[in-house]
Amino acid sequence: MRLLKGVLRSDAVRRPLCWLGAQYIRFVHATSRWEVVGAHNPAPYWQRDEPFILAFWHGRILMMPYSWPRGRAIRMLISGHPDGQIIARTVRHFGIDTAVGSSTRGGGAALRVMLKALKEGVSVGITPDGPRGPRMRASEGVVQVARLSGATVIACTYSAARRRILGSWDRFAIVWPFTRGVFVWGKPISVPRHADANAMEEARLAIERSLNEVTIEADKRMGHPPLEPAELGS
Repeated sequence: MRLLKGVLRSDAVRRPLCWLGAQYIRFVHATSRWEVVGAHNPAPYWQRDEPFILAFWHGRILMMPYSWPRGRAIRMLISGHPDGQIIARTVRHFGIDTAVGSSTRGGGAALRVMLKALKEGVSVGITPDGPRGPRMRASEGVVQVARLSGATVIACTYSAARRRILGSWDRFAIVWPFTRGVFVWGKPISVPRHADANAMEEARLAIERSLNEVTIEADKRMGHPPLEPAELGS
C-alpha cells in the first residue's frame, strides 16, 4: 500500500492516470442515456450569469463534470491530499478550474478562494462531506461560504443503473458504460448574511437534507436502495 501511494505521488504517473480517468468518464457518458431532473432549479442562475454554490457528496464526484454546462466557469474545491490532486487533474480535462482546500478542516485559505471566485462571478463546487467524511454529512464550511458571499446553494447528484459502490468511506459510485443514468438537482437554499448559530445550523441541516433527498431520488429512479449517511460520531 505504501508503495502504491508513493507511485501515485509521482507526477509521471499521475498525468497519464488522470488523462485515462477523464477518457473513461467521457466514454461512460457517451455510451449511456442520461436524463436531468430538476434542471429548472439552476437554469435561472445560468441565464442571469449569477454564480451559485454547487454542492454534491464526495462519493458522487465521478460523473459530476457532466452536470455542468460546457464553457461556463466553475471553480471546484479539492483537498490537497494526493487523492484530491488526482481528482483535480482529472476534472481539468473538462475545463473545470480547481482550488486547493477543505470544507471540513481549517478551511481559512479555501474560504477566501471561494469567496473571491463568487465575487468575480464564478460559481464554486464543494463536497460538504469531503475530504474525509463523515459520509453524507454536511460540514459548516459550505454554510460559511454561502453566508459570507450571499450566494445560493444548490444540491446535485447522479446515479446510474449499472454501477458499483465501493467500500470506501464515501461509498464512491463507479458507473459502468452502456447504461442509463440521471442527474437530479435540488431546490436553491439561501443563508442569511446575519445568521446566528441556530440559523447556521438550520441551514447546514437543510443543505444536508437536500443532498440526501436528491441522492435518494436519483438512486430510486435507477432501481437502487438508498445509501445511508454515516452515523453521527462514527
